[in-house]
Amino acid sequence: MLAAESTTAQDLSIQVTDGEGSALVWLGGRVTIDSSPDLRKRLLTLLSRRSLPTLIIDLSGLSYIDCSGIATLIEALRIARQRHTNLQVRGVRDGPRHLLEVTGLLHLFETGGGPDHSSISRVS
Repeated sequence: MLAAESTTAQDLSIQVTDGEGSALVWLGGRVTIDSSPDLRKRLLTLLSRRSLPTLIIDLSGLSYIDCSGIATLIEALRIARQRHTNLQVRGVRDGPRHLLEVTGLLHLFETGGGPDHSSISRVS
C-alpha cells in the first residue's frame, strides 16, 4: 500500500511516498538553515519506524542546499547505518553536487551513475 503526503516549509517542498518496505522523499526548492529542521524531522520520523529497508531521497527538484542541509543528510545516513536501512540519494543536480564535491562528502553519498542517477551506497 502506498501513501503520499506533501508539505511546504519556507522555500522547501517535501513529498513523501510511503510504500511497503520503502519510502521515497522528494525535495524541491531550497534546503537552508531555516528549512532544514523540517527536513530533519521528516527524515528522522521515517527512520524511526520499526522496519524500513530502503529510504530514497530524491534531490532532482532541489536547486540549492546549504551546510545545514548537508548536515541533515549526513545525520540521516548515520542513523540509517545504525538501523540497517539502505539510504539512497538520487538526482543530485549541479548546485547541490558542487557543495558535496567541495566539502569532500560526495564520495559518502554516490556509488555510480551520472548526475541524475546518483545513489548512496548500501548501508550496512
